[in-house]
Formats: sequence, C-alpha cells, structure tokens
Amino acid sequence: MEKKIFKEAKKEFNLISSNFRFNYKVNFLLGEIALEQNEFEIALLHFNSIEKLSEDLYDFKKSTVINNIGLCYLHIGKFDDAERYLFKGVELQEIEKDSLMLIRSYMNIANLYYTQYKDIQAIPYFEKAYGLSKKVKSFDLKRMTAKNMAVVEENRKNFPLALTYRKEYEAWKDSLNDQNKVWAIADLEKKFAIKQKQKEVNVLAAENKAKIAERNGFLISSVLLFVLLGTGVYFYRQKIRSNKIILAQKNELDELNATKDKLFSIVSHDLRSSVNALKVSNSKLLDNLESKNYTELDVLLHKNSSIASGAYNLLDNLLNWALLQTQQGYFYRESLHLTSIVQHVEYNYKPLMLNKNIDFKSNVSASDYVFADLDSLKIIIRNFLDNAIKFSKENGTISIYSRSASEDFCYLVIEDTGLGMNEATRKELLKETILLSKKQNDDIIGTGLGMQLCKSLIRKNEGKLDIESEENVGTRVIIALPKFKNHG
Repeated sequence: MEKKIFKEAKKEFNLISSNFRFNYKVNFLLGEIALEQNEFEIALLHFNSIEKLSEDLYDFKKSTVINNIGLCYLHIGKFDDAERYLFKGVELQEIEKDSLMLIRSYMNIANLYYTQYKDIQAIPYFEKAYGLSKKVKSFDLKRMTAKNMAVVEENRKNFPLALTYRKEYEAWKDSLNDQNKVWAIADLEKKFAIKQKQKEVNVLAAENKAKIAERNGFLISSVLLFVLLGTGVYFYRQKIRSNKIILAQKNELDELNATKDKLFSIVSHDLRSSVNALKVSNSKLLDNLESKNYTELDVLLHKNSSIASGAYNLLDNLLNWALLQTQQGYFYRESLHLTSIVQHVEYNYKPLMLNKNIDFKSNVSASDYVFADLDSLKIIIRNFLDNAIKFSKENGTISIYSRSASEDFCYLVIEDTGLGMNEATRKELLKETILLSKKQNDDIIGTGLGMQLCKSLIRKNEGKLDIESEENVGTRVIIALPKFKNHG
C-alpha cells in the first residue's frame, strides 16, 4: 500500500478473515485505498463500517474516519451529508489540536462551499487554512493554502493581492523540503563560488598581462626621458593595484574554502560521533534488554534521545544556514507578541531541562511586541536556549526575561548558570565572520554554526546581539529586537 501498488494491496487485505481482532484496521486501510483511487462509494462502505466503533476500545483516530466520510460525500455530490461530517471532523480535530489535519479539513469545507458557488461561506475557511498554515512546517500545506488564497483574490478581482499570494505560492513551491539536499547544495555552492572567483582571477591576470605589454610598447616607442619615466610610474602603479586586487580576491577565495572545509569537517565529525555514540548505546540497550536491567535501559534511552536531539538540531541549523546563504528562505516581518513566541519555544525544551534537573524561570513582559520574522525569531531563541541547556550543569538555573525596553528596541535575555566563557572567547563569538568549534566535553556538539546563523538572522531582522559571561559562573545572552510601535 505504501508503494502505491493498490491492486496487490487490496488482494492481500481481502485475504484477512473478517473475524480477525484488528479487522477494523483492514476496513480503514481499504477505505483509504478506495479514496485514493476515486472509488468513493466503496470507500464510504468501509468507513461507515467502523464509524460507530469506540476509540476507547480501538486504537484509531475517529476524527480521520469522520473527515474521510465527509470527503466521500463531497465527491459524490451529497453536500448536506458532507457538510455535517466535515464539521464534526473539525470539532474532533480541534480537541485533538491536530493542526495539519485541521488545515486540510478547512480546505475541504471551503471546497464544499465553492463547489456550490457559496463563495461567501467558502472564503473564511480558505483564510482559516491559510492562517493556520503559518504555524506549521509543512511546505506542501503552506503552498496549497497560498494558492487557494490567490484563486480567491483573483475571483474577487483583487489582482495585486492575488499576485502577492501567487508569489508566496511559488516561493513555497521552490523551497527546500528535503534536508538530504543540503549537502549537495552546499557542495554546488562551494564549487560555483570557486569557479566564479577563478574566472575573476583569470580576467584580472589577463588584464594585467595586457597592461604590461602596453607599458613595454610605450617604453620602446618613447624617446623622451620624461615620457619614459612617467609611463613607467603609471604602469607600475597599475601593476601594484592589479596585484592588490588579485591578492585580495585570492585571500577571499582562500577564506571561503577554509570556512566551507572547516564546516564540512566539523559537521561530518559531529554527525559521525553522534551516530557512533548511538551504535554503542544501542548495543548496550540490547544487552540490558536481555538482562532486563530496566534502570540502565531508562538511562540509555534518555542518552539516545539527547544524542538524537543534538544531531537533529545540527542538521536543522545546517538547513536554515543553507537557505539563508542561497536566499531561498521565506522572510516576512510582522508584529509578534514576544512572550507568546518564547512560551511556544520553551515548551519543546522543558523535557530536556527536567532530565538535567534544571530550574527554569520565565518572566517576559506581556506588553512587548517586536517587529520581526516569526520563523527566524524562533530559530534564534531555540538555538540560544539549546546552548544554555547544553552548557548548564546538573541542578543549574536558566532564566528568560525582559530588560527595560528603549524607544526603539525590546530586550530579551537568556541567562544560565553554566560553564560560561572567558573574555577572549566572548569577543570571538561576537565577531562578524567567526565560525568556531566550541566543545567543553565529548557530550556537547558545537560547530559554531548555530551562533553564525543567529547573528545573521538577528542582523537581517535589524536587531543587535550582546553576550555577558564569566567562566564557571554563567552566561547572559541579550537579544535586542526592533519594537513594533504601532501596536494598539
């Protein structure tokens, strides 16, 4: 079924006895196959057979079944039944807080009304789907909702706004949604940059040779000492200038190569270390599983989770860095409620803090609104909070709070009582072009890529960054973001 070989899938499913304990799952999967093949009447029979089953007795999402029934009724033209089931599905999905399914359900309801030429009822659901898509990471859903809004505005004859949605649709369509492509893109970017710089060096070298030949021609043809001297001085200066340009281009190319090589070296080393650590840990897991040593199993599982989380964050930073470097990421600055964004990010890190018994305190002013891009602000806060956890000791403290805002900026502070750093390291971290590998021990993955990414995103949001730190005392990261002044 997963390989879309539906004929063989149906044949295998139909061999299962109707008395099988999990036969409701068979009906659900056969219904999904029929839905995929546009056999809506058949799909309806399968879904109806499990609609009345209780979720307490059977492990399936009732909201999905209800939504699929509504979808079948929509396609066979029974609009009243479709409306009833689609709305019932939405109610269940809102309880389950299933954002991805909610977006699809809102679009299904909108299409239901659109099919019946009830545009006034359809448009609010297209807008709901579009608004909710801003909060999920699915490029496909972002693309679909933007396209729907473009069609809505075209039908309204609001062509400038329709064009905006069309551009957003194209941006999501072209976005990188496969992290495996990051390596290939980075390698192509490196080769392209080298090729371009080499072309520039060759052009400058050719120009330099031509000017030398021109100077020699003047020297041979000149009969006056003054002309000879003047021409010699002129071409000498030109040569020095050309050599300086060539040297500057060469240094820039060397720096680019060194940065790329160092990045690949560090990332590949850290990923290899993480995978190797997982291999060793998994081997221990199997040994402890055989001996039923559940205490050690719990410790190893938490360690595996920490290793996987670190590797995932490294890949996520690498993807965002590649998108930033190639200018393919979606960037839109708007009014953002700072404390809501912080709460959303900190929620995902509370289990990690509990594992290290870290005391967490949050006191961000509810009145602070900043003018920034939502996704990049989350990346910034996530990276600094992740660093605070990584470099904090057991039973440490992490605090996130607001400093007094100025007329132009809101100040967000992330403070920890961890390892800290010396003054030289602090100054290096704040340099514009630095890319460090900061490791205190083998359990901490650090390429400096997250810091480089955060500095670039803060700069792109027209903000500022400062760091206060003392070794073995802790670190305080201060992020200054432009204040949204027109918020009522």
